Amino acid sequence: MGEEKEDYQTWDKLTYVDVPGGKVACYIYNDDPSLPSILALNGGPGLPCDYIRDSHCFLADQAYRFIAFDQFGTGRSDRSENLSLYKMARYCEEVEAVRKSLIGGPVHLLGHSWGGWLAIEYACHYKENLASLILEDTCADIPLLISELNQLRSALGPETVQMMIAHEKAGTFDHPEYKAAITLLDYRHVCRLKERPAAFNRSVDNMSEHIYEHMQGANEFIYTGELATWNRAPDIHKVTCPVLIIVGEYDEITPACAKQMHQGFPNAELKQFSNCSHTPFFEDPENFRKTLFNFLNGLGSGYS
Repeated sequence: MGEEKEDYQTWDKLTYVDVPGGKVACYIYNDDPSLPSILALNGGPGLPCDYIRDSHCFLADQAYRFIAFDQFGTGRSDRSENLSLYKMARYCEEVEAVRKSLIGGPVHLLGHSWGGWLAIEYACHYKENLASLILEDTCADIPLLISELNQLRSALGPETVQMMIAHEKAGTFDHPEYKAAITLLDYRHVCRLKERPAAFNRSVDNMSEHIYEHMQGANEFIYTGELATWNRAPDIHKVTCPVLIIVGEYDEITPACAKQMHQGFPNAELKQFSNCSHTPFFEDPENFRKTLFNFLNGLGSGYS
């Protein structure tokens, strides 16, 4: 039996790139190296890139070469149980390896959620390789995000918050009352659609949980892993390329986080999507696409 057919646009090319630790699977749409390249970093950590491909491959229809890849440890890429490999510094070198192998020159780097943190980290180390930076539903300061998440949790009421804290201390994340609270928060702040897209579900269902838990924590609303203290807000003023910041009105990574970035980057614009949460590309796709094209097409020949 052959591979299950994808339920969205098929990529032009599937190739593998050597990165620190092994090989990663890269999906290329509109594979014309003469075109400006957009490299997408999906959220997670620990998710395959299905959802970012499905929601962003439209970029290949407008004279852009679009590339996404399964980060190491996910999807079709090589895997390892060695948790020492799942650190921000190694992921940053992974992005550089993909850029050097498939693009060579400056890249439009697009990151969603965790992919946005990775894009910011990459920008702080390799800003000379950027044509532009697109930061979707992300932040530069996880301690700030943690305080914002506590505010979102508080909207559930003090009794529910106390219940959640008790389960988190006990490690009983699978308790029905705790899971019910997380489900409500997910609907309010992660994806407000009644039926989530198939590619979204594929990414979540095929998550490498050991990576997610090691780097982030038990769920979207608690940070106990490697990333809990990550903060690049003091450094982003050094990144001078054009930056587009996208945030949903009800985003789990809140508008306050987006505003902090907007104030920190010297050449940034901010777009907030009304009635959207963490996935405006699924919740308001038409306006989302217009926003990306307006930004990219407005950069001029100096950023091609």
